[in-house]
Amino acid sequence: MNHAEFDSGLAFYNALASDYHLIFADWREAVGRQGQVLDTIIRASLGRRPLTLLDCTCGIGTQAIGLALRGYTVHATDLSPDAVQRARREAALLGARLTFGVADLRTLATQVPGSFEVVIACDNSLPHLLKDNDLRRALDNVYSKLGTPGLFLASIRDYDQLRVEKPPATQPRVFDDPEGRRIVFQVWDWSEAGHTYLVHQFILRETNDGWHTKHYTTHYRAILRRELTLFLREAGFAQVDWQMPAQSGYYQPIVRARKR
Repeated sequence: MNHAEFDSGLAFYNALASDYHLIFADWREAVGRQGQVLDTIIRASLGRRPLTLLDCTCGIGTQAIGLALRGYTVHATDLSPDAVQRARREAALLGARLTFGVADLRTLATQVPGSFEVVIACDNSLPHLLKDNDLRRALDNVYSKLGTPGLFLASIRDYDQLRVEKPPATQPRVFDDPEGRRIVFQVWDWSEAGHTYLVHQFILRETNDGWHTKHYTTHYRAILRRELTLFLREAGFAQVDWQMPAQSGYYQPIVRARKR
């Protein structure tokens, strides 16, 4: 990333940290559900649990907390200090025991001590790395944090399909809860070549004095599955394979890569 791209992603997640749960119909339910699905994938891949696990793009803790509640020994890191701080609070509220730190994907080797049996990077995190060199550095650092054998799981959007369709926006979702009604959607500005796009995340909330809008922006790389597979193999991973949502039960395609 150049400095502008780095600052854009960092600013996006620092700003969104307090509102991130609003993207979900029920964030706490998603914590439990995603933890269960990922646990099933990990056990099917390695045949055991609990395991030591690094969530290197933890955000506010959606996957890290869910897996800690299922018995994993979890260390959770993220580029955004505000997201990590929010994850600490949520873990305490949910009674999950895990450790936290602030770390860049590209410098995990120096920022995160020790090694782990599993490393995860979910919720379309890797596509924030827009340049090949940054993605290579990140995957090299992930590889360095895995013991032998080790498993890396990452989820991304289905860019094989999205790069064909180039949708201008996501469908608005309307949620009702005790705090009031809200509408959540994204607008996508695609680059001319279709390899990257600018996301506008909108959260509209109805209060007693009317509707209020929050708007956050960040860039993503629309990386194809075969492209990410090649980067993973270049980093040294073996047995790289993909599970689509219909197979895994997760809401995005998941790549599994092993360190032998």
